[in-house]
Amino acid sequence: MQSIIQNLPVSAGVYQYFDKHGKLLYVGKAKNLKNRIKSYWRFTPNFSPNRSQSPRILKMLREAETLEYLVVESEEDALVLENSLIKQLKPKYNILLRDDKTYPYIYIDESIDYPRFEITRKIVKGKEISYYGPFPTGGRTLLNALYEVFPLVQKKSCLREGKACLFYQIKKCLAPCEKKVSIERYKEIVLQAKNSIVKRKSLTQVLEKKMTQLAIQERYEEAAQLRDSIDTISTLSISSNIDLANRINLDIFAILNGDERGVIVRMFMREGKIISSSYNYFRHTHIYDENEAYKQALLEFYTIDTPNISKQILTAHNFDESTQIASMLSTRFNKNIEILSPQRGTKAKLTLLALENCKELLSKQLDNNIIEQRIADLFELSAIPYRVETFDNSHMMGIATVGGMVVWDEGNWDKSNYRRYELHAHDEYGQMKEMLTRRIENFVKNPPPDLWILDGGQANLNLAITLLDQHHVNLHVIAIAKEKLDAKAYRAKGAAKDLLYTANGLIELKPNDKRLHWIQRQRDEAHRYAITYHQNKKRKDDIQISLLGKKGIGKATVAKLIQYFGTFEAIQNASYAELETVTNKKIAQLLKE
Repeated sequence: MQSIIQNLPVSAGVYQYFDKHGKLLYVGKAKNLKNRIKSYWRFTPNFSPNRSQSPRILKMLREAETLEYLVVESEEDALVLENSLIKQLKPKYNILLRDDKTYPYIYIDESIDYPRFEITRKIVKGKEISYYGPFPTGGRTLLNALYEVFPLVQKKSCLREGKACLFYQIKKCLAPCEKKVSIERYKEIVLQAKNSIVKRKSLTQVLEKKMTQLAIQERYEEAAQLRDSIDTISTLSISSNIDLANRINLDIFAILNGDERGVIVRMFMREGKIISSSYNYFRHTHIYDENEAYKQALLEFYTIDTPNISKQILTAHNFDESTQIASMLSTRFNKNIEILSPQRGTKAKLTLLALENCKELLSKQLDNNIIEQRIADLFELSAIPYRVETFDNSHMMGIATVGGMVVWDEGNWDKSNYRRYELHAHDEYGQMKEMLTRRIENFVKNPPPDLWILDGGQANLNLAITLLDQHHVNLHVIAIAKEKLDAKAYRAKGAAKDLLYTANGLIELKPNDKRLHWIQRQRDEAHRYAITYHQNKKRKDDIQISLLGKKGIGKATVAKLIQYFGTFEAIQNASYAELETVTNKKIAQLLKE
Protein backbone atom coordinates (compact mmCIF):
# COMPACT_ATOMS: atom_id res chain seq x y z
CA MET A 1 0.00 0.00 0.00
CA GLN A 2 2.89 2.38 0.73
CA SER A 3 4.13 2.24 -2.86
CA ILE A 4 0.59 2.94 -4.17
CA ILE A 5 0.28 5.99 -1.91
CA GLN A 6 3.66 7.40 -2.97
CA ASN A 7 2.68 7.14 -6.65
CA LEU A 8 -0.83 8.55 -6.50
CA PRO A 9 -2.00 11.09 -9.13
CA VAL A 10 -2.71 14.73 -8.20
CA SER A 11 -6.19 14.49 -9.78
CA ALA A 12 -9.57 14.68 -8.07
CA GLY A 13 -11.02 11.30 -7.19
CA VAL A 14 -12.48 8.82 -4.75
CA TYR A 15 -10.47 6.39 -2.62
CA GLN A 16 -11.44 3.19 -0.80
CA TYR A 17 -9.67 1.41 2.07
CA PHE A 18 -10.11 -2.37 2.48
CA ASP A 19 -9.16 -4.73 5.31
CA LYS A 20 -7.20 -8.00 5.00
CA HIS A 21 -10.40 -9.90 4.15
CA GLY A 22 -11.27 -7.52 1.31
CA LYS A 23 -14.09 -5.85 3.29
CA LEU A 24 -14.64 -2.21 2.46
CA LEU A 25 -13.74 -0.01 5.43
CA TYR A 26 -14.04 3.57 4.21
CA VAL A 27 -14.86 5.68 1.15
CA GLY A 28 -13.56 9.23 0.83
CA LYS A 29 -13.16 11.88 -1.84
CA ALA A 30 -10.36 14.31 -2.58
CA LYS A 31 -9.62 17.35 -4.71
CA ASN A 32 -6.03 16.07 -4.89
CA LEU A 33 -5.74 12.32 -4.27
CA LYS A 34 -2.00 12.37 -3.59
CA ASN A 35 -2.13 15.13 -0.97
CA ARG A 36 -5.27 13.88 0.73
CA ILE A 37 -4.27 10.24 1.13
CA LYS A 38 -0.67 11.04 2.11
CA SER A 39 -2.05 13.16 4.96
CA TYR A 40 -3.37 9.97 6.58
CA TRP A 41 0.13 8.53 6.98
CA ARG A 42 3.64 9.11 8.29
CA PHE A 43 6.48 7.73 6.20
CA THR A 44 9.37 8.21 8.64
CA PRO A 45 10.87 6.62 10.58
CA ASN A 46 8.31 3.90 9.73
CA PHE A 47 5.19 3.80 7.57
CA SER A 48 2.34 4.26 10.08
CA PRO A 49 -0.99 6.13 10.56
CA ASN A 50 -0.72 9.86 11.23
CA ARG A 51 -1.74 10.30 14.88
CA SER A 52 -3.26 13.72 14.20
CA GLN A 53 -6.27 11.97 12.58
CA SER A 54 -9.54 11.48 14.48
CA PRO A 55 -9.91 8.32 16.62
CA ARG A 56 -12.33 6.72 14.15
CA ILE A 57 -9.95 7.30 11.22
CA LEU A 58 -7.00 5.95 13.24
CA LYS A 59 -8.98 2.82 14.05
CA MET A 60 -9.84 2.39 10.36
CA LEU A 61 -6.23 2.92 9.24
CA ARG A 62 -4.98 0.24 11.64
CA GLU A 63 -7.34 -2.24 9.97
CA ALA A 64 -6.58 -1.11 6.40
CA GLU A 65 -4.52 -3.44 4.21
CA THR A 66 -5.20 -2.24 0.68
CA LEU A 67 -6.17 0.96 -1.10
CA GLU A 68 -8.02 1.53 -4.36
CA TYR A 69 -8.87 4.81 -6.06
CA LEU A 70 -10.88 6.20 -8.97
CA VAL A 71 -9.89 9.36 -10.84
CA VAL A 72 -12.67 11.79 -11.88
CA GLU A 73 -12.73 15.12 -13.70
CA SER A 74 -13.67 17.44 -10.84
CA GLU A 75 -14.15 17.63 -7.09
CA GLU A 76 -17.91 17.85 -7.60
CA ASP A 77 -17.85 14.58 -9.55
CA ALA A 78 -15.87 13.05 -6.68
CA LEU A 79 -18.50 14.26 -4.21
CA VAL A 80 -21.33 12.63 -6.17
CA LEU A 81 -19.41 9.38 -6.66
CA GLU A 82 -18.41 9.23 -2.98
CA ASN A 83 -22.03 9.61 -1.85
CA SER A 84 -23.20 6.98 -4.35
CA LEU A 85 -20.59 4.44 -3.22
CA ILE A 86 -21.40 4.98 0.46
CA LYS A 87 -25.08 4.26 -0.20
CA GLN A 88 -24.35 1.21 -2.35
CA LEU A 89 -21.56 -0.45 -0.39
CA LYS A 90 -22.27 0.50 3.27
CA PRO A 91 -18.61 0.92 4.32
CA LYS A 92 -17.83 0.08 7.93
CA TYR A 93 -16.43 3.50 8.92
CA ASN A 94 -18.70 5.86 6.96
CA ILE A 95 -21.84 7.18 8.57
CA LEU A 96 -24.87 5.50 6.97
CA LEU A 97 -27.99 7.63 6.86
CA ARG A 98 -31.28 6.12 5.80
CA ASP A 99 -31.92 6.73 2.12
CA ASP A 100 -34.32 9.67 1.66
CA LYS A 101 -37.45 9.02 -0.33
CA THR A 102 -38.57 11.46 -2.99
CA TYR A 103 -41.27 13.58 -1.41
CA PRO A 104 -44.41 14.52 -3.33
CA TYR A 105 -45.43 18.08 -4.17
CA ILE A 106 -48.80 19.55 -5.09
CA TYR A 107 -48.60 21.57 -8.28
CA ILE A 108 -50.90 23.50 -10.62
CA ASP A 109 -50.37 24.57 -14.23
CA GLU A 110 -52.07 27.97 -14.65
CA SER A 111 -51.30 28.26 -18.35
CA ILE A 112 -54.68 26.63 -19.06
CA ASP A 113 -58.09 28.23 -18.47
CA TYR A 114 -59.42 25.78 -15.90
CA PRO A 115 -56.39 24.23 -14.18
CA ARG A 116 -56.35 21.35 -11.67
CA PHE A 117 -54.12 20.59 -8.70
CA GLU A 118 -52.01 17.44 -9.13
CA ILE A 119 -49.36 15.43 -7.28
CA THR A 120 -45.81 15.15 -8.62
CA ARG A 121 -42.42 13.92 -7.41
CA LYS A 122 -40.53 15.47 -10.33
CA ILE A 123 -40.17 18.80 -12.09
CA VAL A 124 -43.09 19.39 -14.45
CA LYS A 125 -42.36 21.29 -17.67
CA GLY A 126 -44.24 24.56 -18.10
CA LYS A 127 -43.85 28.32 -17.65
CA GLU A 128 -46.75 28.85 -15.22
CA ILE A 129 -46.24 25.94 -12.83
CA SER A 130 -46.67 26.59 -9.10
CA TYR A 131 -45.40 24.02 -6.57
CA TYR A 132 -46.49 23.50 -2.97
CA GLY A 133 -44.56 21.26 -0.64
CA PRO A 134 -42.77 19.00 -0.19
CA PHE A 135 -45.19 16.86 1.81
CA PRO A 136 -43.39 13.88 3.39
CA THR A 137 -46.78 12.60 4.56
CA GLY A 138 -50.34 13.67 3.92
CA GLY A 139 -49.83 15.23 0.48
CA ARG A 140 -52.52 13.08 -1.13
CA THR A 141 -54.88 13.73 1.81
CA LEU A 142 -54.37 17.48 1.45
CA LEU A 143 -55.04 17.27 -2.30
CA ASN A 144 -58.25 15.31 -1.74
CA ALA A 145 -59.33 17.90 0.85
CA LEU A 146 -58.96 20.68 -1.74
CA TYR A 147 -61.35 18.86 -4.07
CA GLU A 148 -63.73 18.20 -1.17
CA VAL A 149 -63.91 21.88 -0.17
CA PHE A 150 -63.50 23.81 -3.43
CA PRO A 151 -65.62 23.35 -6.61
CA LEU A 152 -62.65 22.63 -8.87
CA VAL A 153 -62.48 20.47 -11.99
CA GLN A 154 -62.61 17.09 -10.26
CA LYS A 155 -61.19 14.78 -12.95
CA LYS A 156 -58.87 15.22 -15.93
CA SER A 157 -61.51 13.77 -18.20
CA CYS A 158 -64.22 16.26 -17.14
CA LEU A 159 -63.25 19.04 -19.55
CA ARG A 160 -62.83 16.59 -22.44
CA GLU A 161 -66.40 15.34 -22.06
CA GLY A 162 -67.86 18.82 -22.72
CA LYS A 163 -70.94 18.02 -20.67
CA ALA A 164 -71.88 18.64 -17.02
CA CYS A 165 -71.70 15.45 -14.99
CA LEU A 166 -72.54 14.11 -11.54
CA PHE A 167 -69.95 16.36 -9.87
CA TYR A 168 -71.95 19.40 -11.06
CA GLN A 169 -75.19 17.91 -9.75
CA ILE A 170 -73.73 17.31 -6.27
CA LYS A 171 -72.20 20.82 -6.29
CA LYS A 172 -68.56 19.73 -6.31
CA CYS A 173 -67.89 21.32 -9.71
CA LEU A 174 -69.19 24.44 -11.49
CA ALA A 175 -69.23 22.79 -14.93
CA PRO A 176 -66.58 24.82 -16.77
CA CYS A 177 -66.99 22.19 -19.51
CA GLU A 178 -70.30 23.95 -20.35
CA LYS A 179 -68.89 27.40 -19.54
CA LYS A 180 -71.21 27.69 -16.52
CA VAL A 181 -68.38 29.47 -14.65
CA SER A 182 -66.21 32.25 -16.06
CA ILE A 183 -62.43 31.97 -16.26
CA GLU A 184 -62.11 34.94 -13.86
CA ARG A 185 -64.41 33.38 -11.24
CA TYR A 186 -62.59 30.05 -11.51
CA LYS A 187 -59.25 31.85 -10.97
CA GLU A 188 -60.64 33.30 -7.73
CA ILE A 189 -61.50 29.80 -6.50
CA VAL A 190 -58.02 28.56 -7.46
CA LEU A 191 -56.47 31.46 -5.50
CA GLN A 192 -58.52 30.54 -2.41
CA ALA A 193 -57.42 26.91 -2.76
CA LYS A 194 -53.75 27.95 -3.14
CA ASN A 195 -53.94 30.03 0.03
CA SER A 196 -55.52 27.15 1.94
CA ILE A 197 -52.56 24.87 1.10
CA VAL A 198 -50.29 27.15 3.14
CA LYS A 199 -52.84 28.47 5.68
CA ARG A 200 -54.71 25.26 6.37
CA LYS A 201 -56.88 26.33 9.30
CA SER A 202 -59.69 27.53 7.04
CA LEU A 203 -59.54 24.22 5.16
CA THR A 204 -59.82 22.08 8.30
CA GLN A 205 -62.66 24.26 9.64
CA VAL A 206 -64.75 23.53 6.53
CA LEU A 207 -63.92 19.83 6.80
CA GLU A 208 -64.98 19.82 10.48
CA LYS A 209 -68.38 21.31 9.55
CA LYS A 210 -68.84 18.65 6.86
CA MET A 211 -67.82 15.95 9.34
CA THR A 212 -70.40 17.16 11.87
CA GLN A 213 -73.14 17.20 9.22
CA LEU A 214 -72.29 13.64 8.17
CA ALA A 215 -72.35 12.47 11.79
CA ILE A 216 -75.81 14.08 12.30
CA GLN A 217 -76.98 12.20 9.19
CA GLU A 218 -75.56 9.00 10.75
CA ARG A 219 -73.10 8.60 7.87
CA TYR A 220 -70.43 7.55 10.33
CA GLU A 221 -67.95 5.94 7.96
CA GLU A 222 -67.74 9.08 5.80
CA ALA A 223 -67.48 11.23 8.93
CA ALA A 224 -64.64 9.05 10.22
CA GLN A 225 -62.79 9.43 6.90
CA LEU A 226 -63.02 13.22 7.18
CA ARG A 227 -61.88 13.06 10.81
CA ASP A 228 -58.78 11.10 9.75
CA SER A 229 -58.11 13.60 6.96
CA ILE A 230 -58.33 16.50 9.41
CA ASP A 231 -55.89 14.78 11.77
CA THR A 232 -53.44 14.11 8.93
CA ILE A 233 -53.57 17.69 7.65
CA SER A 234 -53.22 19.09 11.18
CA THR A 235 -50.05 17.10 11.83
CA LEU A 236 -48.34 17.94 8.55
CA SER A 237 -46.05 20.53 10.13
CA ILE A 238 -44.32 21.31 13.41
CA SER A 239 -46.25 24.00 15.30
CA SER A 240 -44.31 27.22 15.83
CA ASN A 241 -44.90 30.70 17.20
CA ILE A 242 -41.98 32.07 15.18
CA ASP A 243 -43.29 34.83 12.94
CA LEU A 244 -41.31 36.01 9.93
CA ALA A 245 -42.10 39.49 8.70
CA ASN A 246 -41.38 38.58 5.07
CA ARG A 247 -42.85 35.73 3.04
CA ILE A 248 -39.61 33.79 2.81
CA ASN A 249 -38.97 30.20 1.64
CA LEU A 250 -36.54 28.12 3.68
CA ASP A 251 -35.51 24.47 4.00
CA ILE A 252 -34.22 23.69 7.49
CA PHE A 253 -32.10 20.63 8.45
CA ALA A 254 -30.99 19.51 11.92
CA ILE A 255 -29.08 16.32 12.76
CA LEU A 256 -28.26 14.89 16.20
CA ASN A 257 -26.60 11.63 17.19
CA GLY A 258 -27.78 10.03 20.43
CA ASP A 259 -26.66 7.17 22.62
CA GLU A 260 -28.72 4.55 20.77
CA ARG A 261 -29.62 6.17 17.45
CA GLY A 262 -29.42 9.43 15.53
CA VAL A 263 -32.17 11.53 13.97
CA ILE A 264 -32.60 13.96 11.07
CA VAL A 265 -35.34 16.60 11.22
CA ARG A 266 -36.35 18.57 8.12
CA MET A 267 -38.72 21.55 8.12
CA PHE A 268 -40.03 23.30 5.01
CA MET A 269 -41.08 26.96 5.25
CA ARG A 270 -42.99 28.50 2.38
CA GLU A 271 -44.11 32.14 2.30
CA GLY A 272 -43.15 32.56 5.95
CA LYS A 273 -45.10 29.50 7.20
CA ILE A 274 -43.80 26.04 8.09
CA ILE A 275 -45.98 23.95 5.78
CA SER A 276 -44.51 20.48 6.41
CA SER A 277 -41.81 18.60 8.24
CA SER A 278 -40.31 15.13 8.42
CA TYR A 279 -37.84 13.11 10.41
CA ASN A 280 -36.17 9.74 10.33
CA TYR A 281 -33.79 7.86 12.57
CA PHE A 282 -30.47 6.44 11.48
CA ARG A 283 -28.39 3.74 13.08
CA HIS A 284 -26.24 4.59 16.07
CA THR A 285 -22.55 4.52 15.31
CA HIS A 286 -19.39 5.28 17.28
CA ILE A 287 -17.96 6.61 14.03
CA TYR A 288 -20.51 9.44 13.70
CA ASP A 289 -19.18 12.45 11.82
CA GLU A 290 -21.31 15.60 11.76
CA ASN A 291 -19.76 16.99 8.57
CA GLU A 292 -20.38 13.75 6.71
CA ALA A 293 -23.92 13.51 8.07
CA TYR A 294 -25.00 16.91 6.72
CA LYS A 295 -23.21 16.33 3.43
CA GLN A 296 -25.03 13.02 2.90
CA ALA A 297 -28.39 14.36 4.04
CA LEU A 298 -28.35 17.27 1.58
CA LEU A 299 -26.98 15.33 -1.39
CA GLU A 300 -29.55 12.55 -0.94
CA PHE A 301 -32.47 14.93 -0.50
CA TYR A 302 -31.83 17.32 -3.39
CA THR A 303 -31.85 15.06 -6.43
CA ILE A 304 -31.86 16.43 -9.97
CA ASP A 305 -35.66 16.05 -10.17
CA THR A 306 -36.49 17.85 -6.90
CA PRO A 307 -39.02 20.64 -7.61
CA ASN A 308 -39.33 23.93 -5.73
CA ILE A 309 -35.97 23.91 -3.96
CA SER A 310 -35.58 26.91 -1.65
CA LYS A 311 -32.80 29.40 -2.37
CA GLN A 312 -31.75 29.32 1.27
CA ILE A 313 -31.02 26.11 3.19
CA LEU A 314 -30.48 26.41 6.94
CA THR A 315 -28.48 23.83 8.86
CA ALA A 316 -28.40 23.63 12.66
CA HIS A 317 -24.60 23.14 12.61
CA ASN A 318 -21.78 24.47 10.48
CA PHE A 319 -20.15 21.79 8.38
CA ASP A 320 -16.91 21.87 6.42
CA GLU A 321 -18.17 21.43 2.87
CA SER A 322 -21.27 23.65 2.97
CA THR A 323 -19.83 26.08 0.38
CA GLN A 324 -19.01 23.26 -2.02
CA ILE A 325 -22.45 21.63 -1.59
CA ALA A 326 -24.13 25.01 -2.16
CA SER A 327 -22.11 25.54 -5.35
CA MET A 328 -22.98 22.07 -6.57
CA LEU A 329 -26.72 22.54 -5.90
CA SER A 330 -26.63 25.97 -7.58
CA THR A 331 -25.23 24.36 -10.71
CA ARG A 332 -27.67 21.46 -10.51
CA PHE A 333 -30.76 23.69 -10.23
CA ASN A 334 -29.47 26.68 -12.22
CA LYS A 335 -30.06 29.22 -9.45
CA ASN A 336 -28.04 30.73 -6.61
CA ILE A 337 -28.45 28.57 -3.49
CA GLU A 338 -27.02 29.42 -0.06
CA ILE A 339 -26.38 27.08 2.87
CA LEU A 340 -26.35 29.01 6.13
CA SER A 341 -25.98 28.16 9.82
CA PRO A 342 -27.40 31.30 11.49
CA GLN A 343 -26.19 32.10 15.00
CA ARG A 344 -28.71 34.80 15.91
CA GLY A 345 -32.04 36.24 14.81
CA THR A 346 -35.24 34.60 13.60
CA LYS A 347 -33.51 32.11 11.33
CA ALA A 348 -31.40 30.90 14.25
CA LYS A 349 -34.65 30.34 16.17
CA LEU A 350 -35.84 28.10 13.33
CA THR A 351 -32.73 25.91 13.45
CA LEU A 352 -33.07 25.84 17.24
CA LEU A 353 -36.68 24.67 16.83
CA ALA A 354 -35.48 21.87 14.54
CA LEU A 355 -32.81 20.90 17.10
CA GLU A 356 -35.39 20.87 19.90
CA ASN A 357 -37.46 18.46 17.84
CA CYS A 358 -34.35 16.29 17.36
CA LYS A 359 -33.83 16.21 21.12
CA GLU A 360 -37.48 15.39 21.72
CA LEU A 361 -37.37 12.50 19.24
CA LEU A 362 -34.15 11.15 20.74
CA SER A 363 -35.54 11.45 24.27
CA LYS A 364 -38.27 8.97 23.41
CA GLN A 365 -36.74 5.96 25.10
CA LEU A 366 -36.15 2.98 22.92
CA ASP A 367 -38.03 0.07 24.38
CA ASN A 368 -35.34 -2.43 25.29
CA ASN A 369 -37.76 -5.12 24.24
CA ILE A 370 -38.27 -3.85 20.68
CA ILE A 371 -37.74 -6.86 18.52
CA GLU A 372 -35.26 -5.27 16.09
CA GLN A 373 -32.96 -4.37 19.01
CA ARG A 374 -33.16 -7.94 20.33
CA ILE A 375 -32.40 -9.31 16.86
CA ALA A 376 -29.33 -7.04 16.66
CA ASP A 377 -28.14 -8.28 20.06
CA LEU A 378 -28.76 -11.95 19.19
CA PHE A 379 -26.82 -11.90 15.92
CA GLU A 380 -24.24 -9.31 17.06
CA LEU A 381 -25.23 -6.93 14.25
CA SER A 382 -23.43 -3.61 13.93
CA ALA A 383 -26.77 -1.86 13.34
CA ILE A 384 -30.36 -2.30 14.45
CA PRO A 385 -32.11 -3.92 11.45
CA TYR A 386 -34.78 -1.30 10.86
CA ARG A 387 -34.90 -2.22 7.16
CA VAL A 388 -34.84 -5.90 6.22
CA GLU A 389 -35.09 -7.71 2.87
CA THR A 390 -36.15 -11.37 2.82
CA PHE A 391 -35.83 -13.70 -0.18
CA ASP A 392 -37.56 -16.92 -1.23
CA ASN A 393 -38.02 -18.74 -4.52
CA SER A 394 -40.79 -21.05 -5.75
CA HIS A 395 -41.21 -23.57 -8.57
CA MET A 396 -42.79 -26.94 -9.40
CA MET A 397 -40.60 -29.48 -11.18
CA GLY A 398 -38.73 -26.60 -12.81
CA ILE A 399 -41.94 -25.01 -14.13
CA ALA A 400 -42.80 -21.34 -13.44
CA THR A 401 -39.59 -20.69 -11.53
CA VAL A 402 -39.84 -17.38 -9.69
CA GLY A 403 -38.40 -15.52 -6.71
CA GLY A 404 -39.73 -12.92 -4.34
CA MET A 405 -38.21 -10.23 -2.12
CA VAL A 406 -40.24 -8.62 0.66
CA VAL A 407 -39.21 -5.54 2.65
CA TRP A 408 -39.73 -4.77 6.34
CA ASP A 409 -39.16 -1.10 7.18
CA GLU A 410 -39.40 0.30 10.73
CA GLY A 411 -42.14 -2.04 11.89
CA ASN A 412 -44.20 -2.24 8.69
CA TRP A 413 -44.21 -4.06 5.36
CA ASP A 414 -42.96 -1.71 2.63
CA LYS A 415 -45.02 -3.27 -0.16
CA SER A 416 -44.09 -0.60 -2.69
CA ASN A 417 -40.57 -2.03 -2.65
CA TYR A 418 -41.49 -5.72 -2.90
CA ARG A 419 -39.88 -7.27 -5.98
CA ARG A 420 -40.66 -10.33 -8.11
CA TYR A 421 -38.01 -12.15 -10.13
CA GLU A 422 -38.55 -14.49 -13.06
CA LEU A 423 -35.68 -16.94 -12.70
CA HIS A 424 -33.95 -19.13 -15.29
CA ALA A 425 -31.56 -21.33 -13.28
CA HIS A 426 -32.59 -24.98 -13.00
CA ASP A 427 -31.59 -25.66 -9.36
CA GLU A 428 -32.56 -23.82 -6.17
CA TYR A 429 -28.98 -22.76 -5.42
CA GLY A 430 -28.63 -21.26 -8.90
CA GLN A 431 -32.01 -19.56 -8.55
CA MET A 432 -31.01 -17.92 -5.25
CA LYS A 433 -27.71 -16.84 -6.80
CA GLU A 434 -29.52 -15.28 -9.75
CA MET A 435 -31.95 -13.42 -7.49
CA LEU A 436 -29.31 -12.08 -5.07
CA THR A 437 -27.00 -11.06 -7.93
CA ARG A 438 -29.77 -9.05 -9.56
CA ARG A 439 -30.54 -7.36 -6.24
CA ILE A 440 -26.87 -6.46 -5.68
CA GLU A 441 -26.66 -4.99 -9.18
CA ASN A 442 -29.60 -2.76 -8.23
CA PHE A 443 -27.86 -1.32 -5.14
CA VAL A 444 -26.86 1.69 -7.25
CA LYS A 445 -30.56 2.69 -7.53
CA ASN A 446 -31.95 1.13 -4.36
CA PRO A 447 -29.31 0.99 -1.60
CA PRO A 448 -28.92 -2.14 0.56
CA PRO A 449 -30.92 -2.63 3.78
CA ASP A 450 -29.61 -3.35 7.29
CA LEU A 451 -30.16 -7.11 7.05
CA TRP A 452 -30.86 -9.90 4.55
CA ILE A 453 -32.88 -12.98 5.55
CA LEU A 454 -32.77 -15.98 3.20
CA ASP A 455 -35.06 -18.97 3.10
CA GLY A 456 -32.50 -21.78 3.10
CA GLY A 457 -29.58 -23.23 5.00
CA GLN A 458 -25.80 -22.96 5.15
CA ALA A 459 -25.32 -23.16 1.38
CA ASN A 460 -27.51 -20.11 0.72
CA LEU A 461 -25.83 -18.20 3.57
CA ASN A 462 -22.36 -18.92 2.15
CA LEU A 463 -23.58 -17.94 -1.31
CA ALA A 464 -24.86 -14.54 -0.12
CA ILE A 465 -21.70 -13.79 1.87
CA THR A 466 -19.53 -14.68 -1.15
CA LEU A 467 -21.56 -12.46 -3.51
CA LEU A 468 -21.49 -9.53 -1.10
CA ASP A 469 -17.74 -9.94 -0.54
CA GLN A 470 -17.15 -9.95 -4.31
CA HIS A 471 -18.91 -6.59 -4.53
CA HIS A 472 -17.31 -5.26 -1.32
CA VAL A 473 -20.70 -4.69 0.34
CA ASN A 474 -20.94 -4.75 4.14
CA LEU A 475 -24.32 -6.33 4.83
CA HIS A 476 -25.37 -8.81 7.52
CA VAL A 477 -27.06 -12.04 6.36
CA ILE A 478 -28.91 -14.81 8.18
CA ALA A 479 -30.65 -17.87 6.73
CA ILE A 480 -33.55 -19.88 8.14
CA ALA A 481 -34.25 -23.50 7.26
CA LYS A 482 -36.17 -26.47 8.66
CA GLU A 483 -34.20 -29.03 10.60
CA LYS A 484 -33.75 -32.10 8.43
CA LEU A 485 -35.46 -35.28 9.65
CA ASP A 486 -34.50 -38.46 7.80
CA ALA A 487 -32.50 -36.26 5.39
CA LYS A 488 -35.64 -34.29 4.46
CA ALA A 489 -36.73 -30.80 5.46
CA TYR A 490 -40.44 -30.72 6.32
CA ARG A 491 -42.23 -27.41 6.05
CA ALA A 492 -45.28 -28.54 8.02
CA LYS A 493 -45.56 -26.72 11.33
CA GLY A 494 -44.40 -28.83 14.24
CA ALA A 495 -42.74 -31.42 12.03
CA ALA A 496 -39.29 -29.92 12.48
CA LYS A 497 -37.58 -26.99 14.14
CA ASP A 498 -36.45 -23.87 12.32
CA LEU A 499 -32.67 -23.44 12.50
CA LEU A 500 -30.89 -20.12 12.02
CA TYR A 501 -27.63 -20.01 10.08
CA THR A 502 -25.29 -17.04 10.64
CA ALA A 503 -21.72 -16.06 9.85
CA ASN A 504 -20.91 -16.89 13.48
CA GLY A 505 -22.44 -20.37 13.39
CA LEU A 506 -25.74 -22.18 13.89
CA ILE A 507 -28.34 -20.78 16.33
CA GLU A 508 -31.32 -22.73 17.63
CA LEU A 509 -34.07 -20.86 19.48
CA LYS A 510 -36.97 -22.26 21.46
CA PRO A 511 -40.26 -22.50 19.52
CA ASN A 512 -41.88 -19.83 21.74
CA ASP A 513 -39.02 -17.30 21.34
CA LYS A 514 -40.36 -14.02 19.95
CA ARG A 515 -37.13 -13.44 18.04
CA LEU A 516 -37.69 -16.68 16.17
CA HIS A 517 -41.32 -15.69 15.52
CA TRP A 518 -40.14 -12.38 14.02
CA ILE A 519 -37.73 -14.13 11.62
CA GLN A 520 -40.37 -16.74 10.74
CA ARG A 521 -42.79 -13.93 9.97
CA GLN A 522 -40.30 -12.43 7.51
CA ARG A 523 -39.70 -15.84 5.89
CA ASP A 524 -43.43 -16.65 5.68
CA GLU A 525 -44.24 -13.30 4.05
CA ALA A 526 -41.51 -13.88 1.45
CA HIS A 527 -42.84 -17.40 0.86
CA ARG A 528 -46.41 -16.14 0.49
CA TYR A 529 -45.32 -13.45 -1.96
CA ALA A 530 -43.16 -15.81 -4.04
CA ILE A 531 -45.73 -18.61 -4.18
CA THR A 532 -48.52 -16.19 -5.21
CA TYR A 533 -46.38 -15.07 -8.13
CA HIS A 534 -45.55 -18.71 -8.90
CA GLN A 535 -49.24 -19.68 -8.96
CA ASN A 536 -50.14 -16.80 -11.27
CA LYS A 537 -47.26 -17.63 -13.58
CA LYS A 538 -48.07 -21.33 -13.52
CA ARG A 539 -51.64 -20.62 -14.66
CA LYS A 540 -50.20 -18.82 -17.69
CA ASP A 541 -47.72 -21.65 -18.26
CA ASP A 542 -50.53 -24.23 -18.00
CA ILE A 543 -52.29 -22.44 -20.83
CA GLN A 544 -49.08 -22.66 -22.88
CA ILE A 545 -48.77 -26.39 -22.07
CA SER A 546 -52.39 -26.92 -23.09
CA LEU A 547 -51.81 -25.14 -26.41
CA LEU A 548 -48.69 -27.22 -27.06
CA GLY A 549 -50.64 -30.36 -26.16
CA LYS A 550 -53.17 -29.53 -28.85
CA LYS A 551 -50.28 -29.42 -31.32
CA GLY A 552 -49.34 -32.94 -30.31
CA ILE A 553 -46.43 -32.06 -28.02
CA GLY A 554 -46.57 -34.09 -24.80
CA LYS A 555 -45.90 -32.96 -21.21
CA ALA A 556 -42.59 -34.87 -21.05
CA THR A 557 -41.33 -32.97 -24.09
CA VAL A 558 -42.54 -29.67 -22.63
CA ALA A 559 -40.71 -30.43 -19.37
CA LYS A 560 -37.56 -31.21 -21.37
CA LEU A 561 -37.84 -27.91 -23.26
CA ILE A 562 -38.39 -25.94 -20.06
CA GLN A 563 -35.47 -27.69 -18.40
CA TYR A 564 -33.23 -26.61 -21.30
CA PHE A 565 -34.55 -23.12 -22.18
CA GLY A 566 -35.93 -22.00 -18.80
CA THR A 567 -39.09 -20.17 -19.98
CA PHE A 568 -41.78 -20.41 -22.66
CA GLU A 569 -40.60 -17.07 -24.02
CA ALA A 570 -37.11 -18.52 -24.51
CA ILE A 571 -38.62 -21.52 -26.30
CA GLN A 572 -40.57 -19.19 -28.57
CA ASN A 573 -37.43 -17.20 -29.40
CA ALA A 574 -35.23 -20.28 -29.94
CA SER A 575 -33.96 -21.09 -33.41
CA TYR A 576 -35.07 -24.16 -35.38
CA ALA A 577 -31.60 -25.69 -34.95
CA GLU A 578 -31.72 -25.30 -31.15
CA LEU A 579 -35.20 -26.85 -30.95
CA GLU A 580 -34.15 -29.76 -33.14
CA THR A 581 -31.12 -30.39 -30.92
CA VAL A 582 -33.27 -30.58 -27.78
CA THR A 583 -36.17 -32.53 -29.37
CA ASN A 584 -36.41 -33.70 -32.99
CA LYS A 585 -37.22 -32.36 -36.47
CA LYS A 586 -40.97 -32.98 -36.17
CA ILE A 587 -41.41 -31.14 -32.87
CA ALA A 588 -39.06 -28.34 -33.95
CA GLN A 589 -41.21 -27.87 -37.06
CA LEU A 590 -44.43 -27.83 -34.98
CA LEU A 591 -42.99 -25.23 -32.62
CA LYS A 592 -41.74 -22.93 -35.37
CA GLU A 593 -45.15 -23.10 -37.07
